[in-house]
Amino acid sequence: MSSFWNARKVLVTGISGFVGSYLARSLLEKGAVVYGIVRSRADNVTPKNLRDKGLQGKVNLLEGDICDLYSIIKAIEFAQPQFVFHLASQSFVKESFANPLIFVQANCIGTANLLEAIRLRSPEATVVFAGSSEEYGLAFSSQKQYDRMKLEYKNIFPEPDTIPELPIKETNCLRPLSPYGVTKVYGDHLMREYYFSFGLRTVVSRGFNHEGAGRGPHFVTSSIAKQVVQLKYGETNEITLGNVNSFRDWSHVNDIVEGYLLLAEKGRHGDVYVQGSMRTNSVLTYLLLALEEAGYIIHKITTMKGDKALEDPAKMKKIEMFGVQFEASNVDELMLHERIYFDPNDVGLVIHTEKENINVIFSKEKFRPADVPILMSDTSKIMPIGFRTNYRLRDIVRDQVDFFLAPENRSAHSLET
Repeated sequence: MSSFWNARKVLVTGISGFVGSYLARSLLEKGAVVYGIVRSRADNVTPKNLRDKGLQGKVNLLEGDICDLYSIIKAIEFAQPQFVFHLASQSFVKESFANPLIFVQANCIGTANLLEAIRLRSPEATVVFAGSSEEYGLAFSSQKQYDRMKLEYKNIFPEPDTIPELPIKETNCLRPLSPYGVTKVYGDHLMREYYFSFGLRTVVSRGFNHEGAGRGPHFVTSSIAKQVVQLKYGETNEITLGNVNSFRDWSHVNDIVEGYLLLAEKGRHGDVYVQGSMRTNSVLTYLLLALEEAGYIIHKITTMKGDKALEDPAKMKKIEMFGVQFEASNVDELMLHERIYFDPNDVGLVIHTEKENINVIFSKEKFRPADVPILMSDTSKIMPIGFRTNYRLRDIVRDQVDFFLAPENRSAHSLET
């Protein structure tokens, strides 16, 4: 059966990144002719993410820099793409607090450069923009959470019309809580401005967190998986984390990639679509599931001060919150109902397992100046065009743990990009 993508000319910015390499592989499997923009390298070596997926010589790599308009124009002229996926960006949220101007340059100016190049050289191309759930930022799950945030931030804008504001759909308020989130709002609006003003065929995806094998080790999910494997092999005797109470909507990268392809083929130009899993789970649950995937049997967790304890915290079950039924752990359920909370005053956690007790230290360095408390998507808009969630949370965790268990990924050197 012929594929919609057969022989289509596609340009991917950020092709050497985590998501870009998965997208390139999927496009090639569907018969597309794939071009990708990469920065010039002195060693002329194919980037690691592309090597890992066996894409050497299968994608057409064009030298360019998203911050250099001339190089992007040259790439567009050469590729003459029918479709462009704009994934290139600075994306590590915590780093955006330390170096916001780098994020502005890449995510704002870079996106403007790409749109100008397409307007001038390939105005018939369909452009899919990788927006982010971080654009929503501060979404309120309860009145108690709103009251806490009001006390902390003094002013909330826009004020919520109703609480809870979950699950999050396309029309939710945008209250980004990081320089990264702000730059993604800029790109999101610029995409739609180029549709309204110049008729470009832009489609915006606001993808919620997506993970899988090969995610950069500085992202929290990958950091968790890597530390768990190090613990298993006796390379560390503790795990360090920041805010374990943060809730995220985690999807598998393969599900989000298929969503991008659907939006390119069937999305309405000038429109916005949320992509996610319609579930929300805590950072703590991600850690507990990672430990289970590495062979640990968890009995209970306690705080280091011993004043909070929970039996069988990692047990997964169906719960209903915010009008949606989804899979969550025992500790997720308690945190979502605000019956338990872990803060820096607790110092850390002790995870009691069949093998040993594992110390989890709350590291001040890993806390963000402002942290999004909870994210959960509403994918009802994209589902009618074919979007589906095929992976459970445990599947995502397993892929990440297995990646770090693989001998070729055991050394720090293998994690270079």
